Amino acid sequence: MLQQTRVETVIPYFERFMSALPSIAALAAASEDQVLALWSGLGYYSRARNLKRAAEQIERQHQGRFPESFAQVVALPGVGRSTAGAILSLALGQRHPILDGNVRRVLSRCFLVAGPPQASATQRQLWQLAERCTPQQRVAAYNQAMMDLGALLCGRRPGCGQCPLTPHCQAWQQGVVGDYPQPRRPRQLPSRQTYLLLITDSEGAVLLERRPPSGVWGGLWSLPECTLQQDPQHWCREQLGLDTELLATLPQSRHTFSHYHLDYTPLRMRAHPAGQRCMDAGERLWYNVNEPLVGGIASPIARLLAGLKT
Repeated sequence: MLQQTRVETVIPYFERFMSALPSIAALAAASEDQVLALWSGLGYYSRARNLKRAAEQIERQHQGRFPESFAQVVALPGVGRSTAGAILSLALGQRHPILDGNVRRVLSRCFLVAGPPQASATQRQLWQLAERCTPQQRVAAYNQAMMDLGALLCGRRPGCGQCPLTPHCQAWQQGVVGDYPQPRRPRQLPSRQTYLLLITDSEGAVLLERRPPSGVWGGLWSLPECTLQQDPQHWCREQLGLDTELLATLPQSRHTFSHYHLDYTPLRMRAHPAGQRCMDAGERLWYNVNEPLVGGIASPIARLLAGLKT
C-alpha cells in the first residue's frame, strides 16, 4: 500500500483491509470485488489484484505459509527484487539489499550517482552500491533506517543539518544536494478524450459496467464510455440495447495516469423503461447510489456517483 502512496493516506486503508482480511487464507478466499472495494481510492489497482493473486499462490504452492526463500518470494505476483529483499530482511533478518525510492535518493546523493534512477545503467550502479553497503549484521535495522532516512531527512527538501551521513555524502560536501538524483527528461503526456455516460433508469439507479481485468482501472466498476466522435444515444442503442435521452452535459474534467491524461465529459442520460436490455452476465448492473457497492470504484467515478445521491 505504501508504494506510490503517503503513510498518512495509507493508515485507514490498512486498518480496514486488515480488519476485513486478517490472514493469507482470508485474502485468498475473498472475491476480487471485495479486495478492490477495500482498495478503492488508493489507485494503482494492479497492486491489489497482485496481492490477492499472491495470497492464492501461497495457499496453492506453500500450504498457506509465507515462503522464506528469496526465489520463492520474488516469484509471487507483484513482488520485485527490492520488495522481496525488504520482506525477508525486515521479517526474518536475512541479508538482502533493498532499493526503493527513498534508498535510491540517499545512495544517489552520497555517491554522486549520475543519470536518472530509472535508467537501466543507473539502476545497475545503485544495486551494486546497495549490495556493497548492506551490512552482514542487523540488516533489518539498516534497511529500515535507510528507508526512514530517505523519507524523513533526505527528501526533496533535505534536512542535511540533521543527517548522520553528511561526513560521507559527496553531494553535501560539493554543495549539489539539490541536483541529485538527476531527474529524467520530462516527457509530454498524451491526452485522450471520452464521454462518461451517467445513465439512470426510472428509479434513479445508474448503470455500471465492470472494466476488463487488465489495463486502466482493471476489474473496477465504472461508467460506460464512448468516444467524442460517436453519438452517445446511438452508441447506447448499439452497444447496450438502451433507448436513452440526453439530460445534461457536465463540465469536462481531467484525470492523470502515469502515462496519459484522461479528459472526460460526463453526460447525464435517462434510459427509457422499455429499453433496459443491457445486462451481461454479471458484467453490468443497475446501482442504487444510496447503497454501498461491493466492488472497487476509481476515485473519479466515485465522485460522479456521489453527485447523484439524494
